[in-house]
Amino acid sequence: MNISREIAPHLPYLRRFARALCGSQKSGDAYVVATLEALIADIDAFPPNMSAKVGLYHLFMRSWSSITLNVDERPEDDDDSSPAQRNVSLLTPRSRQAFLLRTVEGFSVEDVAAILSVSPQEVESLIAQAGREIAERVATDVLIIEDEALIAQDIEFIARDLGHNVIGIARTHKEAVELASGRHPGLILADIQLADGSSGLNAVNELLQSFDCPVIFITAFPERLLTGERPEPAFLISKPYKVDTVKATISQALFFERKASRVA
Repeated sequence: MNISREIAPHLPYLRRFARALCGSQKSGDAYVVATLEALIADIDAFPPNMSAKVGLYHLFMRSWSSITLNVDERPEDDDDSSPAQRNVSLLTPRSRQAFLLRTVEGFSVEDVAAILSVSPQEVESLIAQAGREIAERVATDVLIIEDEALIAQDIEFIARDLGHNVIGIARTHKEAVELASGRHPGLILADIQLADGSSGLNAVNELLQSFDCPVIFITAFPERLLTGERPEPAFLISKPYKVDTVKATISQALFFERKASRVA
């Protein structure tokens, strides 16, 4: 394998990750350069049992953990910094690494474990810790739109376990509008098909005419939203879901402060 050719397409993404991890482009780029210099000095250091991308990030994390670079850490003048850049400082270093690798870079839990040289179980624990740390600083009011009582209670428990306040559970379009009218939630978790035959999608669209907030759809009918038309929801979880998936998605939605658009 020609290492330089294999890793080249992944370097822009590594720089993005490095900037988020270090808090500045200058510092992040310095660590990327140090990683490449170490690889040039010892090409055999590249892990033979990893893909090019996973191996590159693994080497970067080894450099990041083992050396301290003399980089000017004065805050950058960046008025357009993303929500992720503003919120990344909320996380402790290890949970930050796992959270960014999983949610920003899109690695699987197994790949994150390989990059960080830990077990998949520890990765899941770190991501859960990141969720709690985010909630401590950006805890918000949550509206649940779900007609199945057991599922609604489960989602409520998940949200409360992360430190958020559930303002109510709506079983119908009308109940959702009534609950949100007096207290605009900071996050909505919604099913599509509701008890009285009404649509959670229509309820969400109506609510978003009055205020903005992230929306997570949790549904047994994801194909109704993933039509290839625009706009589509940024956050969509299929039923049956895993608790860890819901927790990670809630944290991701609030971490990126991604507002929802009306969905066709």
